Amino acid sequence: MVRPGGRSARVQASVHAAVRELEAEVGREALTVPLVATRAGVTPSTIYRRWGDLQELLSDVAVERLRPEKAPRDRGSLRSDLEDWAEQFLEEMSAPTGRAYLRDALLGDPDGSNAGQCSAYAAEQIDVIIGRAAGRAETAPDVETVLDRVVAPMMYRILFRPEGLDTAYARELVAGLVGTTDR
Repeated sequence: MVRPGGRSARVQASVHAAVRELEAEVGREALTVPLVATRAGVTPSTIYRRWGDLQELLSDVAVERLRPEKAPRDRGSLRSDLEDWAEQFLEEMSAPTGRAYLRDALLGDPDGSNAGQCSAYAAEQIDVIIGRAAGRAETAPDVETVLDRVVAPMMYRILFRPEGLDTAYARELVAGLVGTTDR
């Protein structure tokens, strides 16, 4: 979803804030469109017109929460940077909160745009890492290869087989991609 400007941006921000506040106060099960609308200072029809239903609103909020807040850390080498990023990604996404956001993002996504946005967040982070590697004259795979060989297996396991997800798993995926040479 393209970030709107002006009044539309203020409405989105107030509705998103209302969802986050109410989830913390009354729990997710008690959320309703009228409750969110009242807290946000908008009419329920504003929410229905913009998001369609509560699930699509929750999906939009989840996508925003999944947006990385900062660039990946620079650890000095492609392998170290990818390991660090993959470990952090796995930890955040496999935590109960991360899994809930992923489910929300996908459940209220009839056209696939939220899934695409989540994928774009990961691709942007990986692109930064690959760019750094290029600046150090390191050979690096392309973004799609990292998505296919590191991110995709982690996402599958997070969603369908969450047991055994730890830093060793993330490092194993990175090693399979870039080799087992020293950092």
